[in-house]
Order: sequence, then structure tokens, then C-alpha cells
Amino acid sequence: MPDTNYFKPAGIPLRELEEIIVTVEEAEAIRLKDIEELDQEHGAERMNISRATFQRILESSRKKIADAILNGKAIRIDGGNFMMEQNRFRCGKGHEWNLPFEAVSAGRPDICPTCRSTEITPLQAAGPGRCRRRQITERAQA
Repeated sequence: MPDTNYFKPAGIPLRELEEIIVTVEEAEAIRLKDIEELDQEHGAERMNISRATFQRILESSRKKIADAILNGKAIRIDGGNFMMEQNRFRCGKGHEWNLPFEAVSAGRPDICPTCRSTEITPLQAAGPGRCRRRQITERAQA
């Protein structure tokens, strides 16, 4: 999840702006392609979607962002259908810690960074989320 989920042109009151909503998966596609510089195949693989779907999501997000920038609209990152990796863990001795998304996508941690315990349990994300989440039980493997 991005730390900031709202952007608007400076000097214009929010009530006067039209708002563009960029979904979480659209923001993730932009992040993978334009920040991590992944090609379409690897970006789609990381999102667990087809290359064609990745391309459609990427085109949609770029069009929305360009519209907002060039036409002075606000951008809100919110909603969509996505599944987040659990990034909070607890060891058998009670120590808790977070891992960055990139580390979680590589797999669960093997040991506690505090006590070196190998008894690791993933925890549910705590606190209210900024986006509406829909649980996806399973995706068909292509």
C-alpha cells in the first residue's frame, strides 16, 4: 500500500477539483513497470495476472494519471480487487516485526530477527485499511 493515497494540484481547494480514482492494482502496475522497471511479463507474474491484463491495467492507470496531471484533477488511490501478502510476523517468544513487501514476496522469514527463533507465525494486518479489500480465495494458475 502506498504511504500517500491522495494527490492534488497545489493552490486549488479540494472542493473545486474533479477527482480521478486510481485503483490499488493500477498503482501497483505503475510501480512495477515505471519504478522497478520490470517488463510486462515479469510485472504480470508479480501481480499473478496475465500479460494482457497487466497491459490493460497499466494503460488504464497511465491514462487516468495523465488526465489528472494535464487537466488539473485530484488523484485518489483507492479500491480495486487485490490480495496483499501478509507482512507482519510473530515468533514463538512473542517478538513481532514487519517485512517490506519485496521481502515478503520472496517468501516467509525463516528466523526471528530478535531471538533467532524458527517458530514463525504470519499475523493479519492490523488497523483499518485505506482501501476496500475483496478476499480472493484462489486464482487459476495459467
